Amino acid sequence: MPQLIDGKALATKIEAETAREALALESMGASAVLATVQVGAHPAVDLYVRHQARAAERTGIAFRRTLLAADTSERQLMRELDALARNHEVSGVMLQTPLPDHINTRAVRRALDPAKDVEGVHPTNLGWLLSDRPGMVPCTAAAALECILATGIELRGKRAVVIGHSETVGKPIAILLMERLATVTVCHHGTLDLPAEVRAAEVLVVAVGKAGLVQGADLRPGCIVVDVGINEIEVDGKRRIVGDVSGVAASAAAWATPVPGGVGPVTVALLMRNCVRATARQLPSL
Repeated sequence: MPQLIDGKALATKIEAETAREALALESMGASAVLATVQVGAHPAVDLYVRHQARAAERTGIAFRRTLLAADTSERQLMRELDALARNHEVSGVMLQTPLPDHINTRAVRRALDPAKDVEGVHPTNLGWLLSDRPGMVPCTAAAALECILATGIELRGKRAVVIGHSETVGKPIAILLMERLATVTVCHHGTLDLPAEVRAAEVLVVAVGKAGLVQGADLRPGCIVVDVGINEIEVDGKRRIVGDVSGVAASAAAWATPVPGGVGPVTVALLMRNCVRATARQLPSL
């Protein structure tokens, strides 16, 4: 049975450091202000926003939420993001996803101000990550790396497998792992033999959003499993939140993140840290 990677404990440590940084900014006359923009009600997003608001309160960050109607047009949303980019009182902006189908997520993300993009999803921030000069690192990918490093592993030379190639998780975590000199394989819907890739992984990061995608029986003995997936399923008439990896508790893995309580809390904590550090970078204009 694997040892659990305590995401809540990691998040608490990061938040304490962030709170100290926020206090230091206040002594300089600057305040971190995080504005979140959501289009339409969505139970999972609503919960995520509540977690962000609580983390902001714990770290001394002012939190502003804008909830737009579900039928808000793409142009209207871009105008809202442009207004936040011009608002010098706001130092960080978080665009909640998923967005309604009529809105092009990639196009709207390009409307964010890269300096205020606390999620690290603007093409400019992704480009700096690729160029080995990261500013705002995508928070979920950074959280996955924090969970891996918490095990004390030396990543140099390790065989790492990432399942999922999204721009916000899969691709960025692959880059972060390569920077640590891990040998990285990225799997996706074109991968021919996924179980074989899983069996080869000393470090496995799964970020697809499909319950049961990876079976614990396929895990390599002694591996580290970071499960980014969040899925709601029904078991015996009750709704449960599970990850993308099933049966990990009975596997021979050495370490694993729980779902929930693993990557999620660390992601929120890193959002707060990005906001405070974005505020510091904007000091001349505040």
